[in-house]
Amino acid sequence: MNSATTPRTRGISKAVVPAAGLGTRFLPATKATPKEMLPVVDKPAIQYVVEEAVAAGLHDILMVTGRNKRPLEDHFDRAYELEEALAAKGDTDRLRRVRESSELGAIHYVRQGDPRGLGHAVLCARPHVGREPFAVLLGDDLIDPRDPLLARMLEVREELGGSVVALIEVDPTQIHLYGCAAVKPTDQADVVRVTDLVEKPEAGSAPSAYAVIGRYLLDPEVFDVLDATGPGRGGEIQLTDALRELALREADAGGPVHGVLFTGRRYDTGDRGDYLRSIVRLACEREDLGPEFRAWLKTYVDEELRE
Repeated sequence: MNSATTPRTRGISKAVVPAAGLGTRFLPATKATPKEMLPVVDKPAIQYVVEEAVAAGLHDILMVTGRNKRPLEDHFDRAYELEEALAAKGDTDRLRRVRESSELGAIHYVRQGDPRGLGHAVLCARPHVGREPFAVLLGDDLIDPRDPLLARMLEVREELGGSVVALIEVDPTQIHLYGCAAVKPTDQADVVRVTDLVEKPEAGSAPSAYAVIGRYLLDPEVFDVLDATGPGRGGEIQLTDALRELALREADAGGPVHGVLFTGRRYDTGDRGDYLRSIVRLACEREDLGPEFRAWLKTYVDEELRE
């Protein structure tokens, strides 16, 4: 076989974006509006994720959705009446921004009929992905485009094969909120070999302080592993459990698993507090909003501290 088409070096072009969750932490806002469509400044969170995938060269995007997720499809479709109204007004700036989401890439959709966990959502992508390596991007994690995590992960997979996960070092008191990786170093400072994985370990039992965040590059062998993976923590099919199996295989089918240690800017929109902090941070950095908003924020904070 030509080395350019082996599983290790074949380029990744497909990204899977699980978006079937109920968003219960944001009720009642998410009663009729998908959590992924909640605005982060003036764009829905899901658009940041799709833009990140496209910037890394992944133009074929599959969204795994569920009931009441139709607004996702509408957002990435053309809005002819709105576009015509803006064009008639000569509002070229807003017209450009409206069209951006429908011109990002080829976006496809499949429904996850039963909410059976992230592993099951990934398994729903099998007919679309086939036997190709692919990326998975979770919508709760927004990565600043100035810190191209996905591009670095693609480099690591091209060099080392197998699967690659994104890791951050967290306070040990917070590790129970994440999937946790046991690791050993490699000859690259920002790359580790994953030797084991635990989904949301109990306090005091975590193998490290390295938490898995929502970026994965997966070998297609993960589908066969997920097929054989029973319900794990929370009664759901956990992607972490399948990756653990691949990590233990080392150089065999689907392995190994490596981690990229990420220290850049990440905006967590997973709960209400983090969501609000993400909006403030992103608004402060915007050229069109930042100067005025930062000045107001400083005044507001100073006044609050005086009380």
